[in-house]
This record gives sequence, structure tokens and C-alpha cells, in this order.
Amino acid sequence: MWLESELAAHPRRCVLAYWHHPRFSSGRAHGGDPSVGTFWKALYAARADVVLAGHEHNYERFAVLRPDGEPAGDGLRQFVVGTGGAGRYPFGPPVTGSEFRDAAHFGVLRLVLRPGGYDWRFVGSGGRVLDSGGGRCV
Repeated sequence: MWLESELAAHPRRCVLAYWHHPRFSSGRAHGGDPSVGTFWKALYAARADVVLAGHEHNYERFAVLRPDGEPAGDGLRQFVVGTGGAGRYPFGPPVTGSEFRDAAHFGVLRLVLRPGGYDWRFVGSGGRVLDSGGGRCV
């Protein structure tokens, strides 16, 4: 697969990937998409760190997860950020690994990438920080 080749040719610490459909989501409109599981497995094998997705019009932050969706210290953290201004979608029951959810605010995710980790802030359109934290790269 092209992704595996690319990751092997360019080994880096603190790898971030992004695409449209989230692998995991508690969103009621679309939910998680198993079709991107192949990407998740390749990124996990390459020890990547962060995945950004959209599609669901809400914000959801996940724990660090393995490809099967179970929390694990050596997995990937996914953010679903579909809060750019289109109508917001409600959540269903939280799926395994969901740590923070917000379907009430439009906003942006601010990521600061450092050599050994990353920090995030989900900032609502009014300027208020609604979620924040940090993680380390594996």
C-alpha cells in the first residue's frame, strides 16, 4: 500500500495523518467508518500519533487507541472536528475511547506540534477554550 511505503521511506517522530471520514465516532449522523481501518493499521504499525477527521459535524476527542478501537498507550489519538459552520450533528451513546464530545459549539482545533509531543485546544467560535490537553509521541 502507498501509505506503508511512504511511512517507511520517511520515518519521523510525531506523525499526524488526516482524512475526511473518522475511523471511530459517536456521532449519530454517520458514526465511525471501518473502511479507513487499513490506514489506521498502517499508521499504528509505523507508530504514528494523531489522526484528524471530519464528516460528523461535531467535536470528539478520543483516547489513544489501537486499530481495534481499544485504548492503548502506543496507539493513535483521533480528533473528529467537523465544527466549521455547517449544521451540527447530535451524538449517540459514546463509543469506546471517546473522552470528550461537543455538539453544541462551532469552533476550531488548534494543534501545536513539538518534537516529542503535541498540545491541543478546541476553541469555540466565541473564543472560549472548550477542551485542551497534551500528548506525547511514541
